[in-house]
Amino acid sequence: MNFLDHIWLIPLFPLFGAVVMLILGRRFDPQAPSDAALAPGLVESVEDHGHHAIGAAKFLVSLLCPGMVLLSFLLSVGAAIELASTAGKVHQVIQFTWLAGLPFHRADGALARFSADWGFLLDPLSSVMILIVTGIGFLIHVYSTGYMAHDGGYYRFFAYLNLFVFFMLMLVLANNYALLFVGWEGVGLCSYLLIGFYFHKKAAGDAAKKAFIVNRIGDAGFILGMLLLFALVGSVRFLDVNAALAGRAPETSFGVLSVLALLLFLGAAGKSAQFPLYVWLPDAMEGPTPVSALIHAATMVTAGVYMIARSSALFALTPETSTIVAAVGAFTAIFAASIALVQNDIKRVLAYSTVSQLGFMFVALGVGAYWVAVFHLYTHAFFKALLFLGAGSVIHAMSGEQDMRRMGGLKDKIPVTFRTMFIGSLAIAGVPGLAGFFSKDEILWQAWSSPLGSKSIFAVGLVTAFMTAFYMWRLMFLTFYGQPRMDAHTAAHIRESPISMTVPLSVLALLSIAGGWIGVPKLWSVFGDGFRAFEHWLEPVFAAAHSAEEAHHEASVEWLLMALSVSVAVGAILLARRRYLSKAVQEEPEAEAPGLLHKILLNKWYVDEIYDFLFVNGLAKRGGTLLGRFDSAIVDGGVNGAAWLTRFTSRFSIWWDTWIVDGLVRLSAFTVKVWSYPVRLVQNGLVQTYALMVMAGLAVILGYYMSR
Repeated sequence: MNFLDHIWLIPLFPLFGAVVMLILGRRFDPQAPSDAALAPGLVESVEDHGHHAIGAAKFLVSLLCPGMVLLSFLLSVGAAIELASTAGKVHQVIQFTWLAGLPFHRADGALARFSADWGFLLDPLSSVMILIVTGIGFLIHVYSTGYMAHDGGYYRFFAYLNLFVFFMLMLVLANNYALLFVGWEGVGLCSYLLIGFYFHKKAAGDAAKKAFIVNRIGDAGFILGMLLLFALVGSVRFLDVNAALAGRAPETSFGVLSVLALLLFLGAAGKSAQFPLYVWLPDAMEGPTPVSALIHAATMVTAGVYMIARSSALFALTPETSTIVAAVGAFTAIFAASIALVQNDIKRVLAYSTVSQLGFMFVALGVGAYWVAVFHLYTHAFFKALLFLGAGSVIHAMSGEQDMRRMGGLKDKIPVTFRTMFIGSLAIAGVPGLAGFFSKDEILWQAWSSPLGSKSIFAVGLVTAFMTAFYMWRLMFLTFYGQPRMDAHTAAHIRESPISMTVPLSVLALLSIAGGWIGVPKLWSVFGDGFRAFEHWLEPVFAAAHSAEEAHHEASVEWLLMALSVSVAVGAILLARRRYLSKAVQEEPEAEAPGLLHKILLNKWYVDEIYDFLFVNGLAKRGGTLLGRFDSAIVDGGVNGAAWLTRFTSRFSIWWDTWIVDGLVRLSAFTVKVWSYPVRLVQNGLVQTYALMVMAGLAVILGYYMSR
């Protein structure tokens, strides 16, 4: 089989699963449980209730939907292997012309026609993305069969999940910006459905609407950027855009290309939750935990990073915008990490961690290290999916409890979950040898050494790395160590998750250990160039980016910075251990750190409150009230005034017609009638009368002439 010519099947398989579920799903769905059982993780494992066998219908759902994603993964592996053997490592498949517009004058005056293909592009970048999306997606699907086993809407959940994977695959396989936007909006729609899956909960519905609305702000920038790109280049194909930009020199000031790049960055900031558009992502925790893992680890939030990496040829020409990207990324990273330091909800800690790690990726993009950003996207997918699924396993064991202050002492009760999350926490902290270390260290080095980087961005990254290790191990110590702090009923029902949940955790733990070894630093020359396979694989994609060459420093500098980052991580773990294994905190975690700063961080810098004041209650509510008054006084007033004027005009018209027009007609008739009386006196029809008048006239004329 020629895998490359059949890459269109990769998104088709999940779409097939989604369509089947949406059409026939209700027949597959067992009777929905009570409302109390609709919350996630409130049931014990299937193994503990063997007498409640999964019905044939649910088995079909569990087989079909993960199976479709598995087929996509296997096809992706085959396509990636074939791609590696091709010369240019680029393969494009165009199915048909999807959009065809009227002729259009480009910015340079040339005539162009807007068109977009329904076509797919497989290159090293998209191959990495499809492997992540389908691979991690499959593990999350398998995990969901256990986690959602007793929830209502089982078929509906998997239909949405398959549809989500379909749109994400469309996004990363599209050969042009227009088709990418289809996938872009599709994952936004599916995120609304999945975040609001527990629609009976107001908080879930509000979170879904918040995610949908905030993303529309970024999408507006994306649309404008795409249209401006076509006006400049005359095409929205990635290959055509790269070819058109290849001969341009970088802008020395903020010009039209910088505006274009900034508009695209606005779209990326919305989708990838960068400040100030990050607020939707923490609230997305209202969805089921597998949804959180899918959105945060491998799919939706990485779309913005992918889009900018795909547009590297453009961003490399716009150093001004790239500086903004790096600055926003650095600020987002440290801002979100500071909030994660004090959160008590286990999923919310991980949510702010995701926002922070995405900030790291944007730092790498901003300093021109595009492959490093994708590398961190790749490693982050492993350990963040592991941590979210591990958190779901903890919540499952705790009968739905998510507050870490009500946990403690779980490491011996759920050992598989503990060990796998232990590995994930080491990975995200940047402990040497694990996946997170390699990508994080490369980002910090690029921030230090790249001509587009700066020492201040490096310092922010280092502080953020310290915070990351601290809050992750705060999570570990409060959750798994110390004395149990849950109630007796919850403690009596703590069990390890079923095998359908623990196997994905174990696989992700192995990937979190080994996944980073394909991108070791150049400094580790002892391993040979083969251990830098990730960078070499992506070289053809970013070759046209004209990235600034990496500044050369002494090896001792890089060793020193690496040792510093490792020391920071280890120091943060030890500090967290000393702080959160203390007897006082273990017994009363609610009083861990009273004070103004703690209160501010606990309330997330009051950003949501500020947004509510300015936009929800301000612009939306008060602005709505003002617009209502404007509508009532001005718009409706204008309409009512126009109606009054119309009535007045019609009445005046009637009066004018009656008294002026008709009056003049009647007056004329009366005048004619009055003056007709003398005429009628002489016009009696008698010949002698007329003869007398003639003689009288002649007499008058004769008299006139005789008098002269």
